Amino acid sequence: MATYTLPELPYDYSALAPVISPEIIELHHDKHHAAYVKGANDTLEQLAEARDKDQWGSINGLEKNLAFHLSGHILHSIYWHNMTGDGGGEPLEKDGVGELADAIAESFGSFGKFKAQLTKASATTQGSGWGVLAYEPVTGRLIVEQIYDHQGNVGQGSVPILVFDAWEHAFYLQYKNQKVDFIEAMWQVVNWQDVAKRYTSAKERAHNLLLAP
Repeated sequence: MATYTLPELPYDYSALAPVISPEIIELHHDKHHAAYVKGANDTLEQLAEARDKDQWGSINGLEKNLAFHLSGHILHSIYWHNMTGDGGGEPLEKDGVGELADAIAESFGSFGKFKAQLTKASATTQGSGWGVLAYEPVTGRLIVEQIYDHQGNVGQGSVPILVFDAWEHAFYLQYKNQKVDFIEAMWQVVNWQDVAKRYTSAKERAHNLLLAP
């Protein structure tokens, strides 16, 4: 039985239009995300075979493949729920996400400064990667990470709560090579309710992630 499975989308293919076209959502979820799920499962099988045969000649490649595909699966699973056709704007107390809004202001100075940093981090990722807002459990603050591929340049223990996919397959059919236009448009569909829930959950579990008791 497969260890990882492709999650269903929380909306239909057209729910994020016109920011993201139905064609992109279908291809992105059904083909690209599905490929990461299959890759993670296939790699686990190959690692099991290596253990059974005590043959470790390909261990470096297998470990890298597992990190790549598993991180791709996890980040995409967050990505779908981070967006909604009714989203956008900024987190506000009147919408029930005041705790998140306060944390952003405390960590970055203001929402505007945070938005600028995440936009730049996402849009200037070299090659393929992500821009990520993460909860950093050692200091209890929010940080922005610029992730290469799916797994490089990650602060250990940080928990992603808002992710912007900056791989070409996320936008090229609609935005061509204008990655920055896509990232700017992404702010129109951010699901702050989902981000706030992830922030609360990450903060509540922080004591399990600290370097020492």
